[in-house]
Amino acid sequence: MMFKVLIAGFNGAMGKKAVKLVNQMPDYQLAAVLSPHLSSLRPSDYHLDATVKLFTNLEEIDGHYDIWLDFTIPSAVYANTKFAITHKIQPVIGTSGLTDEQTQELQKLAQKEQVGGIIAPNFGLSAVLLMKFAQIAAAYFPNAEIIEMHHADKKDAPSGTAIKTAQTIAQNRQSKINANFNHNPARGADCYGIPVHSVRLPGYLAHEQVLFGSPGEALTIRQDSFDRDSFMHGVKLALTKVKHLDHLVVGLENII
Repeated sequence: MMFKVLIAGFNGAMGKKAVKLVNQMPDYQLAAVLSPHLSSLRPSDYHLDATVKLFTNLEEIDGHYDIWLDFTIPSAVYANTKFAITHKIQPVIGTSGLTDEQTQELQKLAQKEQVGGIIAPNFGLSAVLLMKFAQIAAAYFPNAEIIEMHHADKKDAPSGTAIKTAQTIAQNRQSKINANFNHNPARGADCYGIPVHSVRLPGYLAHEQVLFGSPGEALTIRQDSFDRDSFMHGVKLALTKVKHLDHLVVGLENII
């Protein structure tokens, strides 16, 4: 069976990598792409096969697609994911910016429509492992802070990965820390009671460290992504696993 893939945000940095990946995968076909700002609707102008359909908005989309792969922007991801689910397209979402409330709404909608999918705050396997290790450490080191560093063009802060990491730590530490970090902006954003510090600079790609502290000792867990190609291992995993899902999964760690 050939699985037809629509890539939203195909002409961005991650989208271009995803196009190359899908074209290399047996049994997967890049059938359509979506981007709101296209100077041309000729596939050849974007080095795409002549059979690929180009769309500039959700209202234009027609035809049947099996998988919706999203690398767009935070302001568009909720509407895109909702569109995919209501049109029975299995979403694989790599765009951050969904709130907890939006994610819960999408999960309920996916259950109603009986559509499986994946929302991945990060496709980097090192980042997924960092969250797993942080989950273990949180039971022993309840005091934690997060520093996440990304390229200057990243639209959101804190990153989706940092928010997910903070949520994981908060859910798994045995004793809760009662601290009002919002009263001191220098301590970072308050995510589930954990300070998260965001850095946006040229020269960085995607990096995160979780610092745990306890009287007399400290533990630091760090991951670094130096090339966007590293994310494609996780994207490929998601594309191959999503067809077996019957609900909307949050976090790549849940399908590994």
